[in-house]
Amino acid sequence: MIDLKDIKSKILRLDNLYFLIIISLIFAADRLSKIQILKNLSEKSFYINDFINLDLVWNTGIGFGLLSFESTLIYNLISILIITVIIVLIYMALKSEKIDKAIFSIIIGGAIGNIYDRIFYSAVPDFIDLHYANFHWFTFNVADIFITIGVITLILKEILIKK
Repeated sequence: MIDLKDIKSKILRLDNLYFLIIISLIFAADRLSKIQILKNLSEKSFYINDFINLDLVWNTGIGFGLLSFESTLIYNLISILIITVIIVLIYMALKSEKIDKAIFSIIIGGAIGNIYDRIFYSAVPDFIDLHYANFHWFTFNVADIFITIGVITLILKEILIKK
């Protein structure tokens, strides 16, 4: 049985406040970047240098445009799966030590940024286009950067730090 007092006491710990601040800052950075892109970019591309362009693309799939489908049912199922993963990550973060809590916070902040867009726009605005000559990497956004940094950090931590 779930003990609500235990959950409440874990949430109110000081290190969880830092966890919420990290999530909030990442979510805010992602939202601000997307608001600026949506306001200023719309239909045109913006050249930055020989390796980076800003080019608005609406992503209905998951990270890097994977699993993009026309079906509303599949889109909704993927969205529910993402929300479930976010809830599991929050639970894992609440049970974790400080370093893991920070890593999970980085991933959660980015994931909440993208799920927000899936809910309110029915797609995620991606706009960072990295390329070299004719090779273009997947277009991505600020939330994707934080999710990727968090996942790579978590993997490296697990590989490099022995318990």
